[in-house]
Amino acid sequence: METTQANTSDRTVYVKTIAVSDLPIEVRNQAKGLELLYAVHDATGQQLALVGDRKLAFHLAREHDYAPVMVH
Repeated sequence: METTQANTSDRTVYVKTIAVSDLPIEVRNQAKGLELLYAVHDATGQQLALVGDRKLAFHLAREHDYAPVMVH
């Protein structure tokens, strides 16, 4: 996960659930039976990661010095 933000002092990222059925077929085929994935986005809305587990999304964000927040 790389930052592309102009202001790198804001290290907040947003984790939200994504229905696999709403994703392109190429991604659905890689979801291996999952119904939900977790997307990590920066403050500008750019997707930084897409993973199959909420804990993993938070872990990856923290490992890259981001502060993850769940979006409802």
